[in-house]
Amino acid sequence: MIKILNIIDARPQIIKAAAISRAIKNNFANKIEDIIVHTGQHYDKNMSDIFIDEMNIPQPKYNLNIGSGSHGSQTAAMIKGIEEIILSEKPNAILLYGDTNSTLAGAIAASKLHYPVIHVEAGLRSFNKKMPEEINRITCDHCSTLLFTPTETGLFNLNNEGFNITAKAPFTIDNPAVFHCGDVMYDNSLYFSKISSTKYDISKMHNVKSNNYILATIHRDNNTDNPKRFESIIRAIIDITESNKIDAIIPLHPRTSKILSQDLNSALFQKISNSKYIKIVPPASFLEMIELERNASIILTDSGGVQKEAFFFKKPCLILRSETEWVELVENGNAVICDADYHKIIDNYNVMNKKNDFSWSNIFGNGKASEFICEKIIETI
Repeated sequence: MIKILNIIDARPQIIKAAAISRAIKNNFANKIEDIIVHTGQHYDKNMSDIFIDEMNIPQPKYNLNIGSGSHGSQTAAMIKGIEEIILSEKPNAILLYGDTNSTLAGAIAASKLHYPVIHVEAGLRSFNKKMPEEINRITCDHCSTLLFTPTETGLFNLNNEGFNITAKAPFTIDNPAVFHCGDVMYDNSLYFSKISSTKYDISKMHNVKSNNYILATIHRDNNTDNPKRFESIIRAIIDITESNKIDAIIPLHPRTSKILSQDLNSALFQKISNSKYIKIVPPASFLEMIELERNASIILTDSGGVQKEAFFFKKPCLILRSETEWVELVENGNAVICDADYHKIIDNYNVMNKKNDFSWSNIFGNGKASEFICEKIIETI
């Protein structure tokens, strides 16, 4: 039996872990022991517990209860907590996802103790090292023994960084294995979309017409903590809804909701609060978010995960960042990088809203990435 420490934190990691845990439970329960470790990064009941329950993930055996804090203090506390668990559990490997501080902490703790690291979503690059996530994902990749990249671009990036993408076993941190596996988030979207449509009626819940509203998500600190950028995005959403007489739904991350009420200039705050088109709602569960995405006409987001989900459900996307690690979406014409530029958001909304020649090619695999990952873990660890 292979014992895996499956490390999660907030929404993105929990959702990715759901695909792996489901594959283990359904197909590999007699070969892989799935031990969930929740670091407690940015812990909020609506952002964590509801996802664990709704997605039927095994309850965490450990919760470090780290909470929010500076990058340094948060990561240091996680390294200490994860190290103690590794020494106690003595797993065969540590499974990490994406690019959060939990990812970085797990990679450092495991590699220092000479335990194999498995990185799901390896090879993604924004090529902007001012982003904490870029540092986290690069560091994790270079601490890993098994790297699973969701796209061909990820494979290309790793090859360019000196990884031997044709390496042969035995695999170690010095001779890592690189696999192009497809995207576990695509696995989840296919699986959970069958459930979400029976559980949520977005039209009734939010009094909107299906395929006739904007879905907007804003949570990255370089948008929310920068008043000029935040106001530019909010002003663009207000003006788009008013000029097009179209509704917008904005599920707000807890910290963004606080910033909206406290830091946005009073005139703009009153305007968005009194808008008859804009509906500010609490954080959505994953199943509800799927339905919000499936029924939107267009999506505006600074989230990497939501960019992909927009593609999965064939929705055009405006990216509220200066770059994206999912370059395929832009190259394919399904998404446009607008940053927090008011005019780019307005102009590209008008273009994408009228465009009808989108191509939805098979970029993210066959929906069985999680099974592939489990099989390779069994073969190589």
